[in-house]
Amino acid sequence: MKIIIDAMGGDNAPRAFLEGGFRAAQELGVEVVLIGRVEQLLSLMKEQGIETLPKGVELMDAEQVVDMHDDPATVVRTKKESSMVKGLKLLADGGGDAFVSAGSTGGLLSAATLVVKRVRGIRRAAFGPTIPTKTGSLILIDSGANVECTPEFLLQFGCMGSFYAHLTLGLDRPRVALLNNGAEDSKGDSRHKESYQLLKEAGEKGILNFVGNIEAREAMLGGCDVLVADGFSGNVFLKGAEGTAMFMGSLVKNMLGRSLKTKLAGWLLQKELQQTLGLMDYRKVGGTMLLGISKPVIKAHGSADTEAVVSAVKQAVAAVNAGICQSISEHVDQMILPREAQ
Repeated sequence: MKIIIDAMGGDNAPRAFLEGGFRAAQELGVEVVLIGRVEQLLSLMKEQGIETLPKGVELMDAEQVVDMHDDPATVVRTKKESSMVKGLKLLADGGGDAFVSAGSTGGLLSAATLVVKRVRGIRRAAFGPTIPTKTGSLILIDSGANVECTPEFLLQFGCMGSFYAHLTLGLDRPRVALLNNGAEDSKGDSRHKESYQLLKEAGEKGILNFVGNIEAREAMLGGCDVLVADGFSGNVFLKGAEGTAMFMGSLVKNMLGRSLKTKLAGWLLQKELQQTLGLMDYRKVGGTMLLGISKPVIKAHGSADTEAVVSAVKQAVAAVNAGICQSISEHVDQMILPREAQ
């Protein structure tokens, strides 16, 4: 298996991606293509006393870099020689099995859509990160790719999220819920009410296991396995959960440092605390898959370090092995779009 890595995207590029790519090749037994400014990558290798590329690693030159200030809509046209665009073109041409980047989210979404293309029949690609909950985890879809969504988009998100949860979380009938400001079917604006009806219809036809509307609080307590949202609401949910996790983690650390007694308790519970806090560590999750694209594209965290890069490659490998893109393609005809059928 060959994983293509954008070595120039993200806050810690290219060092984290060079080191992460080397580790991934060694620990995961995959081939890695690092795309970026080769002279800079070779200089970093020399600094670390590495004279030759590790087995399974190759470099591809790309002089341009997509940064956060670039217009996502024009990235493919204006940054043809960037590590992101060249990596996606290599994926589209069959030069690798999956692509990993920590670069501009908007740029990656736009470039993946234009270069790798969406699965035929999918209206919009969406980010589907896995979020820990009280009872396990859930797939949030969408978490920021599509700020404005139609009910048909949300229906497809629910279907894609259901397939993804089945393949990655091992759930036979993932519980799909619509993020709303109340559990009643009368809650929300007209878009949410119409989305509710489409998801309910899909549930009645056995396409997915729709359990209704859900509030953010109940979702975090384990009330669903797939949380459907427009990109705006989903991103607010995600950032709120991340902030709460960081806040609670800091409270625990401060509490354990208050006295000799609490320091002793912290030492005794060190392993358990590390395991618990690790559930909320983005470095161990790696990133999120861009669902709806015809080949696996993984968006790593913008602050990804070496460990996070390795985790993102693991996620890419898992996506390839699970055949997620193929599954979505095979089931796209079940994603009913009543308005278009009329």
